[in-house]
Amino acid sequence: MLNSIIGTELTVSSFFICTAVSLLLGVGTALVAMYRAHTTQSFAVTLAILPAVVQLVIMLVNGNLGAGVAVAGAFSLVRFRSAPGTAREIGTLFLAMALGLATGMGYVWLAALAFVVLGAVMLLLTAVNFGAPRASERVLKVTIPEGLDYEGLFEQYTSSHTLERVRTSNMGTLYELTYRVTLPGETVPKAFLDDLRCRNGNLNITCGREAARDTL
Repeated sequence: MLNSIIGTELTVSSFFICTAVSLLLGVGTALVAMYRAHTTQSFAVTLAILPAVVQLVIMLVNGNLGAGVAVAGAFSLVRFRSAPGTAREIGTLFLAMALGLATGMGYVWLAALAFVVLGAVMLLLTAVNFGAPRASERVLKVTIPEGLDYEGLFEQYTSSHTLERVRTSNMGTLYELTYRVTLPGETVPKAFLDDLRCRNGNLNITCGREAARDTL
């Protein structure tokens, strides 16, 4: 069942079967990538057709070592002509390429089985928020004048806090503090920000969830 449907030579029927499976798995991969994630239409369309494109390339190479090396070099150049993506996007791209490799060699049942297993794992891990930070965690950036002691600014409002960075600005007259804080609840109390504004002279304060840093 897991054997290749392509025999000694490629036939029209096997080509259409492999292409249909590639497109179907590509659309499935795009749906998995869009689950609880913000993706663009161009990225979703690319994921949908990528297995079929890779499959066509593999069929054209057909065991030619020189052509295979050239194709690998061409694929490596794509990374430098595209915007950086998140680790999740890169992972789904690799999944789509792997499915295209499998269907290009005629292993359509193996590709389908791999998609079902890996897609189910990705959906499950996303559904349980695997690796996600706690909802009460925030990144707090506070600007204070140089004469203000920044020790013990807000212990009464946080469950825990860690000072991660101190940076001077405005010719050394201001300090920009970056904290990682854990709040008692999932919302930022207004009294918390009001107290900080009173103590730092109404200078800039930014409090929010940490921006995605998993770009590759």
